[in-house]
Amino acid sequence: MNICVFCGSGTGRNPVYADAAHALGKLMAQHQSTLIYGGGNIGLMGIVADAVMADGGKVIGVIPDFLMQKEVGHKGLTQLEVVGSMHERKRRMADLANAFVALPGGWGTLDELAEILTWRQLGLVKAPVAILNTNHYFDTLLKQMEVMVTEGFLSTQNLADLLVAETPETLLSQLGART
Repeated sequence: MNICVFCGSGTGRNPVYADAAHALGKLMAQHQSTLIYGGGNIGLMGIVADAVMADGGKVIGVIPDFLMQKEVGHKGLTQLEVVGSMHERKRRMADLANAFVALPGGWGTLDELAEILTWRQLGLVKAPVAILNTNHYFDTLLKQMEVMVTEGFLSTQNLADLLVAETPETLLSQLGART
């Protein structure tokens, strides 16, 4: 399985986020899943990539040239693709993946998650989308999604299609059942 992971370029204030990213990467390698991600060597992105590689797994990074120029590209990956823009990055990651996972992060992570959920709603991708809700990080976002359903802006089925797990083990099990 090729799993695209969206996550922060920072690690957050609580070490549980880094621990979860590391655990997910380790489990992905053990399950022989390839990590597809934004290609960075910093934050949760770097942690999950390093964990996959430390256990012998395969990692494909996709990074826009301007970020590569800022020296945040991870140079030790199985494969690093440099693209022209953030839009190209998201499209290329989607082309390579057959499952998507969001870990905690900021605006970039939220953007990637929202775009892939929209693409799934429109039928542009069929792959499952999941959230690793470490430390209840996404609780308020999930609550907002429920409000979107209640107010008629999101279908119940679209929300039900989103997988949510609190541990990397549960998340990989749920993804395995959907692919």
